[in-house]
Amino acid sequence: MNFRSRRLLLACFGLWAGSALFSSTATYAQQAPVADTTRQKSIGTPAQAPAALASATTGQPQLPLPQASPHAVIAQTLGLTDVTVDYHSPAVRSRAVWGALVPYNQVWRAGANENTLITFSRPVKLNGKDVAAGQYSLYVYPRADSEWDFILNRVTTHWGTENYDPKDDVVHVPVLPEKANFQETLLYWFSEVKPASGRLNLTWERRTLSMLIETDVQTQVLAGIAQTLTQHPGNWQLLAQAADYLVQNNLQPELALRYINESLRLNDAYANNWIKAQLLASQQDYTTALIYTRKALKLGSKDDDDFKNQQATMRVALTEWQAKAY
Repeated sequence: MNFRSRRLLLACFGLWAGSALFSSTATYAQQAPVADTTRQKSIGTPAQAPAALASATTGQPQLPLPQASPHAVIAQTLGLTDVTVDYHSPAVRSRAVWGALVPYNQVWRAGANENTLITFSRPVKLNGKDVAAGQYSLYVYPRADSEWDFILNRVTTHWGTENYDPKDDVVHVPVLPEKANFQETLLYWFSEVKPASGRLNLTWERRTLSMLIETDVQTQVLAGIAQTLTQHPGNWQLLAQAADYLVQNNLQPELALRYINESLRLNDAYANNWIKAQLLASQQDYTTALIYTRKALKLGSKDDDDFKNQQATMRVALTEWQAKAY
């Protein structure tokens, strides 16, 4: 093996030690971004390679090597809204991160390699700020002694912060960095997930950033109910299901009554009688609620598992509502 061959081989095995691509940053607003011309966008190898290897392997087959900052995707449904974060996860590797590998007062790609992407299937609010449905680049602007910012940028084809332009920013979301248990590799994760909201968190080293994502789920549900009922007219079960959702979520009792009355007109079953009983009880009409509960118990079949599962609840309601009605 000659000297040049040995040098090339050593460069291949030395890829891991020199990979620091994820620390690439761009100055925020006041200073034009600086392109990192050493980044290599090859797939299957770490993105920053020694110049000798990069030039030697141009146009050549690539070895299937794991990336220093592996690809990750996390997704969460909040109500009817799908939220997805697509990123690469750098590691600490015994280095100082905040204020060093990731400088303060510069835009950071919030991951490694390509820019981190966040996608919303429907409009959302981020810490109270409106954001339209769509896909965005997600950046972070860290500061040494004040709030940090999550930044959503409309350009999704950047390599990290190359050619980042603050004119393309859609929203800045101020967040306070929190102390965290040590996390070797950068991690995005969801918490406090509820029917209409949840928190998206970024944890790396000993810091966590968190922002609240809220959705207008009830408006979306009501629109979806109306559309489905229009597409499937005369379906007593869909009407009963729609009324039940409104009752259980204390929404629009007049609309719920209209739905359940139409359901009962189409088919007088135990299920829709029980839903109407609950609706009437929520309006403190306990006397009429008792009538519909007794009717539901009479109509239910002992061979119906759903009915058998609800019998005990209906009998408890009878006892409670009788005490309130008389």
